[in-house]
Amino acid sequence: MIKDKRVAVIGALMDLGAICKGVDKGPFAVRKTGFIEKLRNCGFDITDKGDVAPHKPRTAGDTRMRYEKEINEANARLYIETMAAHGEGRIPVVVGGDHSVSAGSVSASLDVYKKIGIIWVDAHADFNDDKITPTGNIHGMPLSAVCGCGPDSLVSFSHKRADPKNVVIIGARSIDPLERIKLTENGVTVFSVDDILSLGIEKVVDKAISTAAKNTYGIHLSFDMDALDPEQAPGVGTPVPDGLSVGEAEYICNTVREKSRLVSVDVVETNPLLDRDGLTAELAAKLILCCLGAKES
Repeated sequence: MIKDKRVAVIGALMDLGAICKGVDKGPFAVRKTGFIEKLRNCGFDITDKGDVAPHKPRTAGDTRMRYEKEINEANARLYIETMAAHGEGRIPVVVGGDHSVSAGSVSASLDVYKKIGIIWVDAHADFNDDKITPTGNIHGMPLSAVCGCGPDSLVSFSHKRADPKNVVIIGARSIDPLERIKLTENGVTVFSVDDILSLGIEKVVDKAISTAAKNTYGIHLSFDMDALDPEQAPGVGTPVPDGLSVGEAEYICNTVREKSRLVSVDVVETNPLLDRDGLTAELAAKLILCCLGAKES
């Protein structure tokens, strides 16, 4: 649960980790919903730390890790901002941007608390590396990196790594074959949408929390908007059919907050260029409010 209402919001204007452009505008679209003002109206003490953006690249570089230099440099700055938020006693809420930004935000929480669990809500596992990636897109690698499973260069600015046995993915339905083997070998728990249908969202989330919280200080919740069904959240770059419902997404955010010590949050991959009437941005903002326990008026 959240002990107080001190929060830091950090925008991550990153699109270099993804092939589909426009996701760097996600933080602007989510801010435009007025979620910060809604939090303040609910009594939250909010610091908006502004936005971290990568430098404009000259070339994609290594095709197996496109834009690695620029992504790492921006993530190092995001890491510093997230560390500063923790130092002020605030819960960092990082608004992306593509999912590569989690290499910076999760690393900061690991360095502060030493041992945390991760609940990764995503249609994809993001557990590739430079050796097995089928695309070279770094937004498919951050969870592997923060678990110490490579590429090490993505987290070179931090010291601690998460134990994969304290990592849970919820909503997965698009995992690459070699990535699936790697997840199993490293002991990551994966709940697919089929698992949710068979077990029920309540049991899945309870199991996720118990796994992520076991012998850890708290939990980082990373929510990729493509975890939702594209009919509900059309503004994403890598949509996968048959995703989570809005009710299931809200249940995850509310329950992780209520039943665990939530230390930091990412809500990523909102792409306003692909959105429909701002639906995905509004939903991303609503999920942030759920994560923090703010009631919309």
